[in-house]
Amino acid sequence: MSKGTLFDKVWNLHAVGTLPSGQTQLFIGLHLIHEVTSPQAFAMLRERGLKVMYPERTIATVDHIVPTDNQARPFVDDLAEEMMQALEQSCQANGITFYNIGSGNQGIVHVIAPELGLTQPGMTIACGDSHTSTHGAFGAIAFGIGTSQVRDVLASQTLALSKLKVRKIEVNGTLKPGVYAKDVILHIIRTLGVKGGVGYAYEYAGTTFEQMSMEERMTICNMAIEGGARCGYVNPDSVTYEYLKGRDFAPKGEEWDKAVAWWESIKSDRDAEYDDVVVFDAADIPPTVTWGITPGQGIGVNQVVPTPEELPEEDRFIAQEAYQYMDLAPGQPICGTKVDVCFIGSCTNGRISDLREAAKIAQGRHVALGIKAFVVPGSERVKQQAEAEGLDKIFQAAGFEWREPGCSMCLAMNPDKLQGRQISASSSNRNFKGRQGSASGRTLLMSPAMVAAAAVKGEVADVRELLN
Repeated sequence: MSKGTLFDKVWNLHAVGTLPSGQTQLFIGLHLIHEVTSPQAFAMLRERGLKVMYPERTIATVDHIVPTDNQARPFVDDLAEEMMQALEQSCQANGITFYNIGSGNQGIVHVIAPELGLTQPGMTIACGDSHTSTHGAFGAIAFGIGTSQVRDVLASQTLALSKLKVRKIEVNGTLKPGVYAKDVILHIIRTLGVKGGVGYAYEYAGTTFEQMSMEERMTICNMAIEGGARCGYVNPDSVTYEYLKGRDFAPKGEEWDKAVAWWESIKSDRDAEYDDVVVFDAADIPPTVTWGITPGQGIGVNQVVPTPEELPEEDRFIAQEAYQYMDLAPGQPICGTKVDVCFIGSCTNGRISDLREAAKIAQGRHVALGIKAFVVPGSERVKQQAEAEGLDKIFQAAGFEWREPGCSMCLAMNPDKLQGRQISASSSNRNFKGRQGSASGRTLLMSPAMVAAAAVKGEVADVRELLN
């Protein structure tokens, strides 16, 4: 088993005890909730006559079901309005801080916690959402959990979990122009597989990640779950501290210096032992697009859809399913594939740096005829900053719709949905069947800049040809 890694240190520091099942009872430092997985959890507490044990350690926002065009209350969707009211009432009844629409701090849960400085190195974090792994970018151990576990954290501030193995994924070198963090993580998942990380925590290390901004690291850790890992993290460093300093909930004054000293101490030791190590070269990573129905079915933008013979035997069955569903043939180039909808946003790629990169491609160009293209900022703060920089004007001049913050078409639990067999170029994290709101809709995952390139070309395009 691993030894001396950040994961081991943080796990051991938060272990309350060992349960009869052999699992660890792990203390959760920060619990994030939203309107989808929490109403049932609060109902379970009420049924048992239980209170929220540490309300100050739970933070709420709304993101999944909120419309991104018309946010007037009551919402047009009755179920969405019901879920909103349930969360509002539960937070009020339990003394939980709630960042509602119009607070200035509302947004996708995995965007607002980092930007508020709630997410910090060495923490254990849980949320009823798969992509909680995002927070590992700060050197935290962050788990997506189910509704019954949301109940457990509310009631006890602990979770029953089995300790994971640790795989170090090292990427070294400088990324080529037109290659972004999204391409790196899609390349890793493509290589190791969507089940490759089962039973593991992923530690992302190497000079490529060291050169990345915090927002790029969040993109990487966000999709650790898509590679089968329970969580993913990057060791904290000067980039982490620079990002956190001065944020609302970050330590101040003397407490800041103490915090940084402690954060340094929890980094993986130089001689840490790992259960597995995998090494990649940044120079080998191209702009990457998914062609199939899992995030692992990805190829370079200038490559062709793989034939069954090129794939490992265990991947051939799902490949056959993907060819049929996506209406793509083995050997077909992915570049030039026509798209109908282009979506920039999500907890993977809805931050200010993502919008800046997409705006560079959109500027001075226009969305192709017949393409629906829209941009959804990840939070109210991101929206405000983008508008201060004039990014909204660039997008609107290019024919993109500029929306209010929310999860939007990433999972389509709101009015933003694909229609019928439409095909989407999406900066989100999942290309599962029906993920974007239509049972037969199709999704191609790519970086925000690549989505912008697809929008102006009307088809999958190599963003490198559009870089000035």
